[in-house]
Amino acid sequence: MSIIRFNALQETLKRTPVKVNQSEKRSTLFGRNVFNKNAMQQYLTRTAYESVMNAIEHGTRIDRKIADQVAVSMKDWAIAKGATHYTHWFQPLTGATAEKHDAFFESINGSLAMEKFDGEQLVQQEPDASSFPNGGIRNTFEARGYTAWDPTSPAFIYETTLCIPTIFVAYTGEALDNKTPLLRALHSLDIHATAVCKYFDKNSSKVNATLGWEQEFFLIDDALVLSRPDIQLTGRTLLGHSSAKGQQLDDHYFGIIPARAMSFMQELEEECMLLGIPVKTRHNEVAPNQFEIAPIFEEANLAVDHNSLLMDVMQKVAKRHNFRVLFHEKPFAGINGSGKHNNWSLSLDNGINLLSPGKTPMKNLQFLTFFINTIKAVYENEELLRASIASASNDFRLGANEAPPAIISVFIGSQLSAVLDELENVTKGKLSPQEKTDLKLNIIGKIPEILLDNTDRNRTSPFAFTGNKFEFRAVGSLANCAGPMTVLNTIVAKQLKEFKIEVDKLIETKSLKKDEAIFNVLREYIKESKQIRFEGDGYAEAWEKEAKKRGLSNNKTTPEALKVIVSKATIDLYKEMDVMSKVEIEARYEIKLEEYTKRLQIESRVLGDISRNHVVPTAIIYQNTLLENTKNLKEIFGGAYKTIAKEQIELIMTISNHITEINALVIKMTDERRKANKQTGLKSADQYCNKVKPFFDQIRYHCDKLETMVDDNLWPLTKYRELLFTK
Repeated sequence: MSIIRFNALQETLKRTPVKVNQSEKRSTLFGRNVFNKNAMQQYLTRTAYESVMNAIEHGTRIDRKIADQVAVSMKDWAIAKGATHYTHWFQPLTGATAEKHDAFFESINGSLAMEKFDGEQLVQQEPDASSFPNGGIRNTFEARGYTAWDPTSPAFIYETTLCIPTIFVAYTGEALDNKTPLLRALHSLDIHATAVCKYFDKNSSKVNATLGWEQEFFLIDDALVLSRPDIQLTGRTLLGHSSAKGQQLDDHYFGIIPARAMSFMQELEEECMLLGIPVKTRHNEVAPNQFEIAPIFEEANLAVDHNSLLMDVMQKVAKRHNFRVLFHEKPFAGINGSGKHNNWSLSLDNGINLLSPGKTPMKNLQFLTFFINTIKAVYENEELLRASIASASNDFRLGANEAPPAIISVFIGSQLSAVLDELENVTKGKLSPQEKTDLKLNIIGKIPEILLDNTDRNRTSPFAFTGNKFEFRAVGSLANCAGPMTVLNTIVAKQLKEFKIEVDKLIETKSLKKDEAIFNVLREYIKESKQIRFEGDGYAEAWEKEAKKRGLSNNKTTPEALKVIVSKATIDLYKEMDVMSKVEIEARYEIKLEEYTKRLQIESRVLGDISRNHVVPTAIIYQNTLLENTKNLKEIFGGAYKTIAKEQIELIMTISNHITEINALVIKMTDERRKANKQTGLKSADQYCNKVKPFFDQIRYHCDKLETMVDDNLWPLTKYRELLFTK
């Protein structure tokens, strides 16, 4: 074992779990560092409180005088909790979060000092907009951009800083962040979903999209990561022979959480409770050192903020436990990658889930209305939904036998499939309630009765109905939920808008009763969207052929998938629903292509560096050892050495061949990279995808072969067995 790997492993073996105080109930910690309703009621005047609540619930504008009151109260609350600074916390188009800290402290005339925070500082700030990705919206010399307070997501304190969730827009008003389009999409959905809800309850006033994400991740010891340049710079291993033991025994999934990982999770959960992130579930995932954490469902905007915040907090807590969190969708070859399943539903402001089957014909008709319209929306916009989860890192995961394929399909289960098939062929008739049935388990022992949901689960489906929600399984673990949630809520809003137009038309022109009109439109939607429904194995080659016959897209790479973003249909969709302008759409397309290109550019350079500066020199050192040994055998045994050293000579030749291939392939890859760098936009992305990226696996093959041949004492890179099985 090389000295680098030895030192890294020695450092790891010293690790002991950090003890976490578990004396307080989680419920007493929840939201303690959040300026939520309870805090506002304590610190705000009644008028200010009602103004903020109206902004949250009805989208009304907060008067600047009220904003001053809110700012002073927020400052007093934050300082009482030890805060010294404030920041506008936002989500630029980097995929990460951003913040600039300013102290409450202000000096007056150089002699007096005070803590100050007013409405102007709360409502709006001016960070530099030119240094963030903007897709041509801002020139380099045009630095001005604005962050604006989003009162629907409460402020919170983290590490002595008051963080105020905000949107981020250009001087000219275009959105420069992930949050602004999401808020617009949620507003549009609320309008059109509420209008449809009035068919069933005239008193319906608001519909919320809800989201429950499942965050998968790997925990790797920090010392081991420091011995792997590829993980440090790209978030994944570009080289590495598979470990003899991986996940084939299925012994990690839902197994006992290792002590160090448990300590990390306990502290993480405490931090989450204080920040109002309602995490509930933790468990081992399928791959070694892979885990998952998941919260209770929340309103989508808040859930997106909480997931972004969680990813920040995870990295900070991990450092305290000498861990590195890997969010990359495929950090290790040959074992499961990580996703971020987005569980999405719709609910009324009274908490009623619109995607939960009811026990009366009317409740079922309401359920089927939103259920079928969602399926129709996915069918009409499957390419756009696929584009929403496209990235260089997710390309390695999609369809790789642990994630859904790149073909978007909808799974609804046998029972609901039978219901829709029956409704498709009905001319007249009443809808019968869809109740759960009892599953009797014929097992000895006192096993309680289990209620069987109206669907099974299909892990190969990218978009599956799971009882009272749809699970968008294809979202990558590194992604910001805002992207796919913006698309999903926009297309459903558009579909519900069209649905109401069609129903109203039947009522007015055909003199149909409301329920008859609704049923007639739904029946046509069932027929029209049938091609998107698939109950089988999404990994099977047969499905790829079948999907093609059905006219479904199969965009396997990011450059291919992203083209739909700038199509006329997409631009018209976003414009009609007031979600994004053409300029904002084209900017995001350019940014996504640029990010894809740069990520592959970085990986290509890192791979070339490791291959030629780590792997090849190490192989040559070992080869020279073998040559010296062969030379000594010749001196001792004379002509007979060829027989005695036959295996060594063959090994020397094999190593030489691998070294030669690595050098030749790296040169070719570098030449292709130079050509790609001369291109821009889609041409550059295509060049990296089709000309540069194919060399990754070819170079890796030869490097990984050398790993199995070279003396373990010489090999410089921490191996898979050490990365994945060191607890």
